Amino acid sequence: MGVANRVLASLFLIVALSTTPQMSVQAASQTIVEDGADGMTRAVNRMVGGFISYARWPHGSAATTRTLCLVGTPQLTGSIAPSLPGGGGTVVVRRMSAAAVTGGDDCDILFFGRMPVADRQRLIGWVRGRPVLTISDDDPACLYGAMFCLTRKAGGLSFAVNLDAIGRGPLRIDPRVLKIGQGEGDLP
Repeated sequence: MGVANRVLASLFLIVALSTTPQMSVQAASQTIVEDGADGMTRAVNRMVGGFISYARWPHGSAATTRTLCLVGTPQLTGSIAPSLPGGGGTVVVRRMSAAAVTGGDDCDILFFGRMPVADRQRLIGWVRGRPVLTISDDDPACLYGAMFCLTRKAGGLSFAVNLDAIGRGPLRIDPRVLKIGQGEGDLP
C-alpha cells in the first residue's frame, strides 16, 4: 500500500457551511481511507482518537482513562475503538441508551450514531454545561449539536466542526484542531 493509503492527510478547509447567531460550523479535514474491508473502521477510530487527544477536560478530571458512550447505531463502522496517538491513555467504550446516559455522569465522550431525533435532542440538552466531548457520524453538516461530525467523502473520511457546541461547555478543544481544518496540520 502506498503512503497515501496509510497516512492521515489534512486536505484543507472546504467552506463555512453555516454561520448564524446559533451555529458556526466548518467543514474540515479529510483522511484517506485505506483499501480493504477495515479501512473505514481504522480511519474512524484514528480520527476519533485525534479528537480525544485535542480535548482538555477541566481541572480535577485529568484521567488517563476516558469513557466513550456509544448511543444509537454508528453509520460508518460497527466497531468504535478509538486509537489515541502516542499512548495518550485508554478509552473504554460502552454501548448505552439515551436514558442510561442522562441518568448518570459516567460519559466523558458521547458518540451519536443513528437514533430517534427526540433522543438526540435529549442528549444534546443533557450535555450542555458538562465536560463531555460529542461526536456524530449521522449528521454530516453538524447541525444538530455535536462538536465533531464525521462523514464519508469520495475516497476518504471528513469531519465538520461545530464551534457553537464547542463554545457552550467547560471542555476545551486545542485551537490546533482548527488549523487542521485550514490545511495547516495533521491529526496525530
